[in-house]
Amino acid sequence: MARLGVNVDHVATIRQARGGVEPDPVTAAAICELAGAEGITIHLREDRRHIQDRDLMVLKRTVQTSLNLEMAATEEMVGIALKVVPDCVTLVPEKRQELTTEGGLDVVKNRAALARGIDLLRQARIKVSLFVDPELEQIKESARLKADCIEIHTGTYCTARGRGEAAELNKIAEAIRAGKKLGLAIHAGHGLNYVNIRPVVALGGIEEFNIGHSIISRAVLVGMDRAVREMVALVRGG
Repeated sequence: MARLGVNVDHVATIRQARGGVEPDPVTAAAICELAGAEGITIHLREDRRHIQDRDLMVLKRTVQTSLNLEMAATEEMVGIALKVVPDCVTLVPEKRQELTTEGGLDVVKNRAALARGIDLLRQARIKVSLFVDPELEQIKESARLKADCIEIHTGTYCTARGRGEAAELNKIAEAIRAGKKLGLAIHAGHGLNYVNIRPVVALGGIEEFNIGHSIISRAVLVGMDRAVREMVALVRGG
């Protein structure tokens, strides 16, 4: 049965719009856990556009399930992770001008740059996940670098339509099989909502879904507790 990790970045986005103290992503994370989420995800970006260093520090002390830190594989971010020691670090590509992460890491091209960070994180007993597109070579390289997990980028599937949607879903299925064969734990996320997640859950083999935008969007209308409980039910095959 898959786990749900809730990304609370966009709670911080609302807070930063006014530069105040509310809503607090730490409080939101606690509500998510009480509603059945089995993990909290945050992305500490280099430009600090939403999550702040303070959020990470407090969440490390208060999260009762599992804290997953998404970050770029830079010297600064690796240093922060080694200081805070979250349960998991998910390495993601990052561009200053993007609205949200636009695709998976090019693990093959950036192997040398990633290897050092992965080694340091694993030495600190931090689980390392690589956010990758559902492409065989990227998955193979992730295994060679001794990542613990891959998080399959589902964004292309989520924006595809018709035959394209079916083709992208098949790529995800193939990526799940390849990753498991290589001994990697399989996570998935990006663009998933209360409708398009159902076929992905039905594939089986995904241990954890990390979802943020659609849950926070629904929470604006029905409340965080209900929004999380509804997604937990879907992730568990309900």
